[in-house]
This record gives sequence, structure tokens and C-alpha cells, in this order.
Amino acid sequence: MTCLIVDDNALARITLRQLIANIDNVEIIEECDSATSAYNFLKNNKADFILLDVEMPEMTGIELTKTLTDRPIIIFTTSQKKYAVEAFELNVADYLIKPFTLPRLIQAVEKAALILNNKNTEVVDTVSAEILFIKENKAIKKIKWDDIYYIEAMGDYVKIKTTSRFHIVHTTMKQFEEKLDASIFVRVHRSYIISIRKIESIQEGNITINETPIPLADTYKSILLKKLKVG
Repeated sequence: MTCLIVDDNALARITLRQLIANIDNVEIIEECDSATSAYNFLKNNKADFILLDVEMPEMTGIELTKTLTDRPIIIFTTSQKKYAVEAFELNVADYLIKPFTLPRLIQAVEKAALILNNKNTEVVDTVSAEILFIKENKAIKKIKWDDIYYIEAMGDYVKIKTTSRFHIVHTTMKQFEEKLDASIFVRVHRSYIISIRKIESIQEGNITINETPIPLADTYKSILLKKLKVG
């Protein structure tokens, strides 16, 4: 996969380059010190995914993401949690809080690779008690309810985060939600459904699951707290 690094901090770019060097099959095709230079680069070049800083002068990473029409897969890198809600509204692949570890970066890159390579290969097949079946590469695979962390909307697809990996399933969020056990899964945002069994913490409009910030919209907060029997 080809990667574009975008960060106005030279030390941050060096750190990302060193970390990426440890990941096989990822090639850094360019490094940009601003969102503007990244925009100009992408007008004539393609990257599979971008490691994109959020806070940059002139144009932020979020503004760049909104500007791109045929955009690569986006992985935000930032020292601030406060942009998580807006970032996930844009259906980005991941949101890394600096400083992050190599294993955490690998997790994000693997998610990008899965989205890039497999988003058209799986469909929901059938559901039974505590179990979801999906069709993947002509094989029927089982996913247990208890292995699911959260589900994320992505247009006509949903991304299912499990204890082992991500799955990309060709279905809408509404259709998928109807197949889930409402005593275990709850919508917390128009783009997210979570397993209440996997919640680590709730703070400042975010739910932490598997060290990942999930946005909690005000319209769904009371429903979640009622389900958790809190407040």
C-alpha cells in the first residue's frame, strides 16, 4: 500500500517514517508539511491512505478531508481527543492519539488495508441467537455477538470491529441494526453502534472501546445511560 504523510511538525514526520519502516508492504510515496501541499500533491498523484495530522495552519486535516472528492483512506494523527467526533463524522479509518505505539499504528494500517482490499467481498448472510454469519471469499464465517466491539457506517457498507479484526459487510446501517440484539447493542451516533459489554469509559462526548474513541451524540446519550442504568 502507498502512504502519504501529512504533518507540519518535522519531528512528527520523522517519527511516522520510522514507525512505517517497520510495517511490510507499505511504501511512503510523499511527505507534506501542510494540508495545502498535500492537496496539490493529490491532484496529480494517488495514495492508498494518508497519515494526516489534524491541527495545521492555513488548512486543517479535517478541512483537507472535506475538500477531497476522490479521497484516499484517512487515518488521523493528533495529540487532541476533542476532534474525534468531527473526524468520525467523515468516516475516517482510524483516529490515533499522539504519542501512539507501533502496535497501535499497525492496527490502523491493517484496518486501512482491509477496507482497501476487501470491502466488496462480504455480505451478511444470516443471523441466529448470539451469532452473526457473514459470507467472506465464498466461505460462510461465524462472528459471536461477544466478539463484536462496535459497528461503523460507511455508505452502503458497515465496518464490524471484532476482537480479532475488522470485517467490511455490504449492507446499510439500518438493515444491520435490525439484525442485532437490542439488549447488547445500542446506537450512540448516526454512524456507530456499540456493544455495551465492551465499554471501557464514557467521557467528554466520547466512549472508549478497545482504546478507540467512539463519538457519543447527545441525541443518543440518554438511551445509552438508561440501558446502562446510570443517571
